[in-house]
Amino acid sequence: MMPETFTLIAGPRQDRRAAFARDVRAGLTATPKSLSCCYFYDREGSKLFEEICDLAEYYLTRAEREILEAHADELAARLPSGVRVVELGSGSSVKTRLLIAAILRRQPRLHYVPVDICSTALQEAALALREQFPNLAITALAAEYQDALGYLQVLPAQPQLVLWLGSNVGNFHRSEAAAFLRRVREPLTQADRLLVGIDLRKDRSVLEPAYDDTRGVTAEFNLNLLARINRELEADFDLNAFHHRAVYNEEAGRVEMYLVSTRVQSVRIAKIPLQVEFAAGEAIHTENSYKYSPAEIDVLGEAAGLRRECQWLDSAGRFSVNIFVPD
Repeated sequence: MMPETFTLIAGPRQDRRAAFARDVRAGLTATPKSLSCCYFYDREGSKLFEEICDLAEYYLTRAEREILEAHADELAARLPSGVRVVELGSGSSVKTRLLIAAILRRQPRLHYVPVDICSTALQEAALALREQFPNLAITALAAEYQDALGYLQVLPAQPQLVLWLGSNVGNFHRSEAAAFLRRVREPLTQADRLLVGIDLRKDRSVLEPAYDDTRGVTAEFNLNLLARINRELEADFDLNAFHHRAVYNEEAGRVEMYLVSTRVQSVRIAKIPLQVEFAAGEAIHTENSYKYSPAEIDVLGEAAGLRRECQWLDSAGRFSVNIFVPD
């Protein structure tokens, strides 16, 4: 039995606010200072990220879309009939429409379960999807990944395709990515499939501009994290006193993003309360984006109890979309 056409299930909002305050305190009192990239995606941050995805330097979205356009029907043909689609970190669900359309060409109705931390993005995406696909039922989960996994494990028994696109796996340290994928794998049966977009290792001349564009949109996205602390925790960060830095750590195989203090300064965060001191040149680490070789992708899958069934690359060989099955 299909669910209602659209249902939004929200996690505990107060708990998320408390977690934000707790994590900001922990990160800004640590040595070195850091802030979690999971807090990029408030309403303003989500809009900025959509803008990033259209930038000339940010090849990832175009490369992944090229793969899905070329192989959506082939993927749909690999799935059993009556499949459900679950997507982790769904955002605007733009690329997912290619898969939804391909699956609906093979079955009359589809249940789609997008998971995203931003409820506004979920609602806006659901309205657009329902307009395009009248036979689509949507149960949206406004929650962090870890909170959503418990709900996903009690969904009615049904073959399912779990999506983790956009190279979101790259935001996890390698061991953490394997541990998370093990949790995703737990409820999967042999009829289920996991589709993961994973960015590939390449030259820094390609990677660094992708995270530090000439228009400064990525810088604005990174600085929005401080603006969010100002808005929600009544801080007095001067955004003009920090600059965005992105560097490729080739040995670790990751792009690292920072917010760097341009001068000696003191920042007050009233709602925690906390006074934070910065030296000139001191950095707040805000994100890692890990890149993988083909061999490292197989190691990741094996560590998570998954076997790679198929892999597609874009025409330039920059990005991969991988189908995993429970091993």
